[in-house]
Amino acid sequence: MLPFIRSRIDSFRNAFSGLWYVIHTQRNTWIHLIITVLVVIGGFLLHISTTSWGLIVLAIGLVWMAEFLNTALEAIVDLASPQKHPLAKIGKDVGAAAVLVAAVSSVIIGLITLGPPLLQLLKQIQP
Repeated sequence: MLPFIRSRIDSFRNAFSGLWYVIHTQRNTWIHLIITVLVVIGGFLLHISTTSWGLIVLAIGLVWMAEFLNTALEAIVDLASPQKHPLAKIGKDVGAAAVLVAAVSSVIIGLITLGPPLLQLLKQIQP
């Protein structure tokens, strides 16, 4: 049982190491982090529903997962093809496109879930 527990601890240590790497080396993660914090604060201030929270959390997770997978893909491509190669460029560009698709989808989810309560709040504030 002890080896199993140690291997799980090592797995979490490796995962947190990857998290640390992405946050400290990828400039776009800071954009994701700021937007994540703003959306979460907005969700609390707007008292969104449990269903809306579920969609927001799913959208945030999707963007972060895409960013992490893109970073992993870029590292693997750099290892396999340290010199410039058209196929390496395609691999990196497609990985970046996946992040873009996730981010655009998340913006749409954010507008759908946060937009109506924000408009309602703004109507109440206006004289």
